[in-house]
Formats: sequence, C-alpha cells, structure tokens
Amino acid sequence: MEIEQIYTGCLAEAAYYIESNGEAAIVDPLREVEPYIAMAEKRGAKIKYVLETHFHADFVSGHLDLAKKTGAKIVHGPTAVANFDAYVAEDGEELSLGNIKIKVLHTPGHTMESSTFLVLDENNKPHSIYSGDTLFIGDVGRPDLAVKTDLTQEDLAGHLFESLRNKIMPLPNDVIVYPGHGQGSACGKNMSKETFDTLGNQKATNYALRADMTKEEFIKEVTTGLVAPPQYFPKNAVMNKMGYTSFDDVMSKGLNFLSIADFKAEMQKEGTIIIDTRHHSKFTAGFIPQSIFIGIDDNFAPWMGVLIEDLDAPVLMIADERREEEVITRMARVGYDNPVGFLKGGIEAWVADGNALDTINNYEPSEFIEKYKTQGLEVLDVRKQSEFESQHLEGAENFPLDFIYKNLGQLNKDKAYTVHCAGGYRSVAATSIMKKYGVKDVSNVLGGFNAMKGLEGAPVSAFHEQTTML
Repeated sequence: MEIEQIYTGCLAEAAYYIESNGEAAIVDPLREVEPYIAMAEKRGAKIKYVLETHFHADFVSGHLDLAKKTGAKIVHGPTAVANFDAYVAEDGEELSLGNIKIKVLHTPGHTMESSTFLVLDENNKPHSIYSGDTLFIGDVGRPDLAVKTDLTQEDLAGHLFESLRNKIMPLPNDVIVYPGHGQGSACGKNMSKETFDTLGNQKATNYALRADMTKEEFIKEVTTGLVAPPQYFPKNAVMNKMGYTSFDDVMSKGLNFLSIADFKAEMQKEGTIIIDTRHHSKFTAGFIPQSIFIGIDDNFAPWMGVLIEDLDAPVLMIADERREEEVITRMARVGYDNPVGFLKGGIEAWVADGNALDTINNYEPSEFIEKYKTQGLEVLDVRKQSEFESQHLEGAENFPLDFIYKNLGQLNKDKAYTVHCAGGYRSVAATSIMKKYGVKDVSNVLGGFNAMKGLEGAPVSAFHEQTTML
C-alpha cells in the first residue's frame, strides 16, 4: 500500500493518492489533474476511484476531468445529489482497491453529504481516515457552508458532534488522520500547521474531541467567532455539484497573448477586469490604470476569490514572462473560467507604446512612523480583525481587505489615506482597489506592521494573544 499527501500551500488544501496492487484512488483532487495521472502512470497503476469527501466550497475539484480522462468512478457519500454520473455509496459500504478496502463513513455536519473514507489495510485493520472538512488537525469543519439547506448552522453543528462521536472517535488511536485542509484555510478557525496526526493525539489535544464535552457545549464552541465566508465559497460548491468547463478548455482560452490594440479594445468591454499578478513592488512602481493587484507570489487563488466578485467576469492579465500558465491554473482552481488573455510584452510594451501608468506612493517604515507622529495621517490597517485586535498602531482604523467592498462607501474619495497590512501584500491589493474606486491620494507602508512595530517610538498597542484564527 502506498499513500501520498499532495499539499497545495496556496489553498492550504490536501489531496491524496492511495494505491494498492496496481489500483489507485485520488481523494479530493485539484482542478488540474495531469499530476495525478502522471503519478499513477509512473507507478504503473490505474486510477479506479475519485473519492470526494463533500461538495467543496473553497476550490473547484478535478473530479470530472479526472474521471473523464482515466475512466475512474467518482464516489460521493450518502445523500449527495450531483448533476453528473457519480456513485453514491451507502454508509458503511466497503470499496475494494487492490489488496485493501476503503470504507465509507457518512459524517454529516460540515455539509450533509460529507463523508470520511477509512482505509483498511491488507489485514483489514483500520489504517487511516481521509476526513475532508469533517475533522482537521486541531479543529473541525465550520458548519455554515452547506449549500441550499433548511438547516441552521446550529443544526449542522449538532450533526457534526454526532458524526465525530459515533463514527470517528470510536476508531483505534493509531489511525492516521489525513484532513482536507491545514492552517490558512477559511474552512475552519483554529487549524494546526501540521497536516496529519494520529487520532489518539487528536482526542487528547483537539478542543472539539474532548471526551467530557456536551453536545450543547460543542455547538456553542464551533459556531462562536465565525466570520462570513468568502463570497466565492457557495459559487464553487455549486460548480462542484453541478459541473463545470474542462480545465483544458479554460487553459486553451486564457493562454492568449494580446497586442496593445487588442488589449485596449478588451478593456473597454463592460465588466472586464484587469488583474496584475506581478510582485507588489513592481506594481506600485507603475501599473495600468484601473488594474487590481493580486500577486501570484502569495495566496493568489483565495484572494482572487475574495476580491473578484463575479466568477464569470472577463479577466485581462498582466504577468511576468513564463508564469502565464500558473496564473490561469490558480485562477481556475477557484472557478474563474473566463480569462481573456495577457498583455503581450507586459508593462514594458505598454510604456514603450507611449501609454501612461498609475503609481502608488510607498513609505519606508521609519519615514511613515515619523510622519504619523509629527503630521498625522489617516491610517487604514487592512489585516483581519483578529490580527488588529492582537496588536495595532494606535489611532489606526481596521479596514479588513476581506470585506473591502462592504466598506468602500465609508471612504472620502478626496481624502488622503495611508494603508498597511502585516507584510505589504494585502495593503497593495487594498490600495489598488481604492484607486479603482476613485480615492485619489493613497499611500502604502513598505513591510507593513511587521516592519514598523519594532521601531523606536512606534505607537503600537500592547500585544493581546488571540485564541482563534478568524
């Protein structure tokens, strides 16, 4: 038996390759499926199953393309209703894979169709569980992401309590827990940086698995402190349930290099968005007016999902050379299937053709602190509320990037604002959106709060430890 965790940091997502005696199963694959196919071919194995733990909200799964290309059977757990050919397994049903078996455990709560896959080894001994968003390391899945249900989040949390107590906690302590996500995912609120653990250790350390916890206490704990999920979550869940365009078609459509004339023509079309994926230092030095910065070198896909509200919007792209396929791939992972193309020659070609650029003023941290103390500045801290509450610049206003569109109306377009985040990525995204919105005078603090908080005389609040990651 061979098991491999395939972890994608940008989404804090884990897919899994399970193989026995020439047969393989892929659990929760990402949109681009060629790496899984290549893995099986290299090992001389045939992919027999695509196991989906639930209808994912935070990414578009590769189940349809993988099944089409390999002939594998898509397997969902009980109660799943999909708009494509899939096998809906019964609770407790065992699927054969080479010399091992995979037992389907219906574990509703995160969503009602959520299921955990239990691998039974060659000796029929429980070996590992693939828990999707039911059980994480240090946490459990949030109960407010189910699509089109009459159940409240408290109802779902109650189902999750029963699933954990009746289906997962009775398993042997040496069973390995392989979750669907790790720290950084918005599918939970207190996940560990570790990406797997033993069930016994989770019983001892995971707050949600406390043996003395009542159902009422559990419901209260898992529903307290939840912030609104990113706007793209329900849209991705619908795509995973109803179907989507083939990834190959999305790549073929988007890998298109436009002349300046064609790029300008596309810019004029209603609803078109320009995304600049270069490093934030390059962006602030000069960008095409009305562009939105979402840099490829950070959590690009989740920020696309947060900051571009229309998944069907035509997207024009600026990218460094030879990173174009990466940009389209990571956009497609969260459901942006309408890439129009890239500016051929990039910003350099735009400038050489005599076109104007916009810029964003940058403050060095020491320069900013001095000016803030002596002249006063209107400062927006675009970190999450929990980050702001743990420690912040005294006098700054919390203006989280996650909810920027809800709060833009509070800004005075004729006022000057200085923006910072933790390290410089989110603040540049925020300033680009503010510029597009019409705020005329926007500055950015290089290095963000991390760079300024240790400076002598920096007026920062006392540190208050936060117990959850919101």
